[in-house]
Amino acid sequence: MDRLIGKVAVVTGASKGIGADIAKGLAQEGASVVVNYASSAQDAENIVAEIASHGGKALAVQGDVTNEADVKRLFAETVKAFGRLDLLVNNAGIYQFAPLPEITEDQFHRLFNINVLGLLLSTREAIAHFGPEGGSIINIGSSVTSTNPPSSVLYTATKGAVDSITRVLAKELGPRKIRVNSINPGLVETEGTHAIGFIGGEWQKMREAQTPLGRTGQPRDITPIAIFLASDDSGWLTGEILFASGGLR
Repeated sequence: MDRLIGKVAVVTGASKGIGADIAKGLAQEGASVVVNYASSAQDAENIVAEIASHGGKALAVQGDVTNEADVKRLFAETVKAFGRLDLLVNNAGIYQFAPLPEITEDQFHRLFNINVLGLLLSTREAIAHFGPEGGSIINIGSSVTSTNPPSSVLYTATKGAVDSITRVLAKELGPRKIRVNSINPGLVETEGTHAIGFIGGEWQKMREAQTPLGRTGQPRDITPIAIFLASDDSGWLTGEILFASGGLR
């Protein structure tokens, strides 16, 4: 439980769901963790308190990843608090499914701003703070880029962009010893998937029937993969897209 001692991590969108669980997992392995949130201040503070109760170090920092000034402040506060930066988990993102005739310009810009622009702004700022020893960037994509379900054209397009960004930046940043990989979860039970109606209805039944392991994922299924990608155990991996979907393809 000490693979990340001395490391400092920023996890975007970490007040709930997969991001919150990853933040706690990184802290359990010894990392100091910045829990980024956009609006859920109390949830973020609860994650920080939970990490502290187990002897870990964490800090909640508000910031909208689509806002360049917020992103700069997020990383400046990270370095001010912990003195360095080694790990970035680009977890902030939103779901929105709709058939093509119902897609609006506002929906397009909102999804691409958060899921793609936010990832790029956070990554650009993070690499400015990584030291000469490099670092690890972990993007959270989605298995929809493999399954391509109906009514997901906009969301799938944003996550397809994440796949491509992962591969391009792995090559671009490799000479700086910065590794870039992606975890692409299948259906995972979170506050977000409950809110959108995926859990407890026909979508969940359909997805579980199509999944070889026959169940819906949990955040705890994703966190160990993030820890692996953050640690030196994955030091020879970059540009990889790891599907964490119970076999659903």
